[in-house]
Amino acid sequence: MIKITQTSVKNTKTTSRRLNKPLREVDVEYEVDKSKCQQCTERPCLLSCPVNAIAEIPPDKHIEINDRCVGCVLCREACPYDAIKMKTTLAEPIRENVPNINIKLCRQCGACVQACKTGAIHLESTGTEAAHSVIDEDKCVRCGYCARVCPTEAIKYGEILPRSVVGGKAVVVNQKKCIGCMTCTRVCPSRGAINVGEISKLPYINPAYCARCEECMNVCPSTAIKYSSRKKAYKEYNKIKTMEIVSEILEKDASKLSKNASRVNSIFNKISRDVSSSHEEEEFEEDVTELVEDEIKGMVDEGLEIEDIGEIIEKTHPKREKTVIDENCIACGVCVDQCPIDCIKLHAPLPIHIIEGCVFCGRCVAACPFAAINITEEHFITHDGRIYFTREKIKGPREGEVVIDNTACQQCGVCVNRCPEDALSFEDDTLVVDKDKCILCAECEGICPLNAIKLDVKN
Repeated sequence: MIKITQTSVKNTKTTSRRLNKPLREVDVEYEVDKSKCQQCTERPCLLSCPVNAIAEIPPDKHIEINDRCVGCVLCREACPYDAIKMKTTLAEPIRENVPNINIKLCRQCGACVQACKTGAIHLESTGTEAAHSVIDEDKCVRCGYCARVCPTEAIKYGEILPRSVVGGKAVVVNQKKCIGCMTCTRVCPSRGAINVGEISKLPYINPAYCARCEECMNVCPSTAIKYSSRKKAYKEYNKIKTMEIVSEILEKDASKLSKNASRVNSIFNKISRDVSSSHEEEEFEEDVTELVEDEIKGMVDEGLEIEDIGEIIEKTHPKREKTVIDENCIACGVCVDQCPIDCIKLHAPLPIHIIEGCVFCGRCVAACPFAAINITEEHFITHDGRIYFTREKIKGPREGEVVIDNTACQQCGVCVNRCPEDALSFEDDTLVVDKDKCILCAECEGICPLNAIKLDVKN
């Protein structure tokens, strides 16, 4: 269905990635607002598409999306004018058949029973047949491990997928190269093999369920999926899972936490609340290593190290609060002129009002001649192998720099669109920072889906 009007181009289509075998149908509905699109001259959507599915159509150079589209929505995120609307609906994947066991070849050795990760195989004996392995179709995830360990080749597997098994190897996702298009999740036939991280928002592979069919490799537009040693793959998977478990604890809101207070009262939310309330001074730093270590390790994993907790802390955002001291404010309006995003409102002779959207850059604090604006920041930090909870006053604009990992950056443009000072831009497909414009507000760091941007604050 194609519908064209003066203001928009709308298309609804169904497409499959046919680089190998179409394991899942992808239904993509998109709409391009031509009136908004015509305002754009740089066309970042063209550069963002990993499969070259978007193009300019002459003579008016309007944007159209073709059948190559996998619905990864990177073009939508890159559009500076919000001109692209996209909705992706996935069909159920075509899954490998349940392995077939030839009972005449089965020696009842139990190798397949031990290898099965889901307990789907058991030995069975009837009055008419000798003992043999039987597979529970409801539990089987079609990973093919039983076929690989069978010494007599009594188990047939791989009627849909290629039986390409590399000895001693495992399939992994290089998260520095992954662009988050989720194409791999759409083609994987093994339930539970590819998961999406709550922290990184990127896919990762569970080696225990991966069938090593290579379908994800064949369709990955950024070649981020490759073979690695099984030892390294399991180590990386366990590390990600540990971070996921801890992040779940950190991100639960207070109302949900109260339902299980016996388990979570002493985790980060409680620690930060207790430590914060015990200090009346404007700034402090307290070592909370033992508090965090005891509670987290007791709940999650005795093998969890401070370094692992430190990685979680790096990905959490500080708690920031802004207050206006009414008795000090004379409504002079100096702060209004300094605010880069126009979130300070003045209705003289009343004191100023700071609305939602403040990026806590500190400009207003430095500009106010009457110390009428306070901004505080509370957060956990790690250094020298210890964990600290700290409260700091933001006394003015930060000093430091924005550090960009261009090997991880996929030029999606989300940070460029969000920057309140237009300090970010692309030069030769490389993200660069205009240091004269940058106010170190950390908006880019918080929004980057690949953690490719870090704020290195000096003060």
